[in-house]
Amino acid sequence: MREISDIKGTFRLHNGVDMPYLGLGVYQADNDEEVINAIQWALDTGYRHIDTASIYKNEEGVGRAIKKSAIPREEIFVVSKVWNDDQGYDQTIAAFEASLKRLQLEYLDLYLIHWPVSGTYIDTWKALEMLYKDNKIRAIGVSNFMQHHLEDLMNQTEIVPMINQMEFHPHLVQQDLLDFCHLHKIQYEAWSPMMQGKIFELSILDDLAKKYSKTVAQIVLRWNLQKKVITIPKSVNKDRIKANADLFDFELSKEDMDYIDALDSHKRIGPDPDNFNF
Repeated sequence: MREISDIKGTFRLHNGVDMPYLGLGVYQADNDEEVINAIQWALDTGYRHIDTASIYKNEEGVGRAIKKSAIPREEIFVVSKVWNDDQGYDQTIAAFEASLKRLQLEYLDLYLIHWPVSGTYIDTWKALEMLYKDNKIRAIGVSNFMQHHLEDLMNQTEIVPMINQMEFHPHLVQQDLLDFCHLHKIQYEAWSPMMQGKIFELSILDDLAKKYSKTVAQIVLRWNLQKKVITIPKSVNKDRIKANADLFDFELSKEDMDYIDALDSHKRIGPDPDNFNF
């Protein structure tokens, strides 16, 4: 792993693509000035990774923000995801083309299966493999896949996912899954690193924040990066977007990393990948 150096730093995926380890998530950002402003502030701060999804209903706004920016397209790592209703081989191809059109882009840097929909995710993955081979996507991956989903996928398809984007925060570490992904060179990525805001209700991290003269959010995001986990904190607040990137002038000690790891209580904020009905 390369050193965690600055906001534009990257982790290298197993296909050789460099993916910025800090990104802006735009879940629940409105598809208008809200998402455009958030992306503009992020790009101005130095972020080079934007994570959206078709179900977020803001791909058009993301595309407009990228077009509006002076940053060259090839310097911005753009991610989207195929939603559950669109899974299956032909439907996935159509959903991908629809996302590209809404984003006004020629290609995506990363495309993910949003959830492991039983009975369809294998065909969905085969569609992603085809799009990848056709150079329409630079990297392909999954989201919310547990170990048994990954094993099932890898046993029936050609390409090992480059990414697994999972709920990940101090109350849900899933170290066994992290280790499995690391073993198979699947880059782990966090969604909801702040527990959808509930992290700020945890006084247990206040002492660490004081020790490092950082916010609780900065402590958690730095912990993500030192765990070799890509992280995409979502915000539409200019100051918070900037603060979430202020992670590169300190390093958590091994003792403090272990302390945060030990907070794991297997507690989900979002849906269970083994039991969802949407």
